[in-house]
Amino acid sequence: MSSMARTSILRASSLRQFSSSTTRSNTAAAPVIGVKTRKPVGAFRGGLFGFLLGSTLTGALGYYYVLDVYRDSNSLLLEDLLHLQRHVSKIEDHMKSQESK
Repeated sequence: MSSMARTSILRASSLRQFSSSTTRSNTAAAPVIGVKTRKPVGAFRGGLFGFLLGSTLTGALGYYYVLDVYRDSNSLLLEDLLHLQRHVSKIEDHMKSQESK
């Protein structure tokens, strides 16, 4: 094969042809019955929903954390007050026994 024949074959194979029939491009797509089209959620609306959901969850978890810490500190304080009350009653009993002697 000559070099001229090779280049013409290569050139012909490298060209891409595009063709479409006029009947195919002019036909409208038949509407599909029973399929609902989904309305896309906008970025602003989705972002606002995500922000509100995240804020609500964070607030609820924060509230339960603070409530748990409050209960723990309240029980420790009550325990210390009961301990103090026992010691005061012991001192009162001791003072009464000293006065009676």
